[in-house]
Amino acid sequence: MNFAKTTAFAAALAFASTAMTAMPAAAQASVSLDVGTTVMGNDGNAVGTITSNDGTTVVIDTGTHEVPLGADSFGTSETGPTLNITKTALDDMMAAQLAAQAEAQAAAEAAAAEQAALAAAALDEALVVGAPVITADAQPLGMVDEIDGERVVIKGDVIELVTLTKNLLALDAEGQIMALANFADIQAAVSAQSGG
Repeated sequence: MNFAKTTAFAAALAFASTAMTAMPAAAQASVSLDVGTTVMGNDGNAVGTITSNDGTTVVIDTGTHEVPLGADSFGTSETGPTLNITKTALDDMMAAQLAAQAEAQAAAEAAAAEQAALAAAALDEALVVGAPVITADAQPLGMVDEIDGERVVIKGDVIELVTLTKNLLALDAEGQIMALANFADIQAAVSAQSGG
């Protein structure tokens, strides 16, 4: 289940508890919410069919949306379970919830992209020949010796030369250039490349 659909479930459950008039407890107790049962709306027309019921959340397929509702949202009538809402209103509610979720997700993705762009710009500014580089476990790796497009050559005392791409570098909380790997892992990779 994707993120938007999961959040829509939670939003629909919250909606059910506030937007629908609760049925009396006696009426709720006699409601049969079996899978395959048709649920009627407050206009006397079918809202949809129950597709699942875990005892707490009942999912109704309206033909347009699969809508999760709290089991206590249902009443009963001679025709079976009922909801204090019409199919149109329920579909509109779900469409609004899904649209709001999609908008929130798009905004979050845009914010993350902006943060990534700012981080990349800050790294580019700090990445100059002679700048010190540390490892992810805060060990000194060496100094930037050469920058060739996306390739950065780092010269150190323990590991003579390390070539990393920019996507393997970042700035730490103090603004120091940091390789996104531990010293031992970098040393092992350089050793493997050089044949031991």
